[in-house]
Amino acid sequence: MITDPYLAGLDLAGRRVVVVGGGTVAQRRITGLLAAGAAVEVVAPQVTPAVEGMATARELTWTARAYRDGDLRAAWYAVACTDATDVNAAVAAEAELARVFCVRADAAGGGSAVTPAVGRHDGLTVGVLARRRPRRSAAVRTALVEALQAGVVDDSAEAVTPGVALVGGGPGDPELITVRGRRLLARADVVVTDRLGPRDLLDSLGPHVEVVDASKIPYGRAMNQARINELLISHARAGRFVVRLKGGDPYVFGRGFEEALACAEAGVPVTVVPGVTSAFAAPAVADVPVSHRGVAHEIVVVSGHVGPDDPRSLVDWPALGRLRGTVVLLMAVERIAAFAAALIDGGRPADTPVAVVQDATMRIQRSVRATLATVADVVREQGIAPPAVVVVGPVAGLGDGVTTGI
Repeated sequence: MITDPYLAGLDLAGRRVVVVGGGTVAQRRITGLLAAGAAVEVVAPQVTPAVEGMATARELTWTARAYRDGDLRAAWYAVACTDATDVNAAVAAEAELARVFCVRADAAGGGSAVTPAVGRHDGLTVGVLARRRPRRSAAVRTALVEALQAGVVDDSAEAVTPGVALVGGGPGDPELITVRGRRLLARADVVVTDRLGPRDLLDSLGPHVEVVDASKIPYGRAMNQARINELLISHARAGRFVVRLKGGDPYVFGRGFEEALACAEAGVPVTVVPGVTSAFAAPAVADVPVSHRGVAHEIVVVSGHVGPDDPRSLVDWPALGRLRGTVVLLMAVERIAAFAAALIDGGRPADTPVAVVQDATMRIQRSVRATLATVADVVREQGIAPPAVVVVGPVAGLGDGVTTGI
């Protein structure tokens, strides 16, 4: 008769845990043990490079030899995960005599403990056991965590503290927001977004959530930002939790720090959630690596909201022209001819490859390839429009069509 294990949480902080074996299975178990604060000792003649790195960094102790009877002395917990069944059995036998709970990775029924499929979300630890069916337990664990992250399951025992979260939504695809960003978005009372924020994420919000389209706020550009700051502060002061959902990363030409300063000066709690920046994501999904061994040793991200000759420009264009690596231009489509000319004038060869990616990661994504000499004409002829990312450098001439998607 198969009985269900008793599921309990072990406080292993500062307590000795012995892991016998140093392969990939051991590596996976060790990370969770270290996160729990356990004093881990690995007993194995050889270990993976990752485990060796942990030992070098003194995150754990590595005893570089085969297991010996007595190795579990003073241990609170043991994991037997060698490739040898007899060794794992010997470890489990010693653990039984010493009354030390032991997991056998090769035979769940051969130890006195079973490792559940574990997931974590906002201070919660979810553990699932499925009667020795690890794939089922892993699938249920994943579904539960994803439901928590998406807000489908409400785990809030108390009201969310009023304040503001500056959340980087990523380049556009709703699946590219971070786990923390998705979680905070699910708890929002008010969401302030704009045209570069991932639109599809708004569909998952509850009917009680007020969505403010910041791109429709009147006044000029400077006043627009001031009004956004006022909205964030006023809603937070009214006791609401506000998510400022921004495209890409809040601090990469996103005026996120201006909003953070405004909130801090007003005494409003503010947190920043980094996002996947389009500066790197857009080239990646168009098969353009912004760096590549032997091709580019530098990456420079430049704002193109003002032209090279504009007195407000802070960019040293002649210096950029002398570089041989990758230049990523954001907000540059409208002035691409001027930027290309400035780079050529600074010393970049006219035949330097250029890639332009519009609406990256979205269903309507498209990209074109050109050179510095031809990019302005190609952009005009192909009708490329913002939002688009421009990549200049040898990397833009590498493989096209490498990725196929899953």
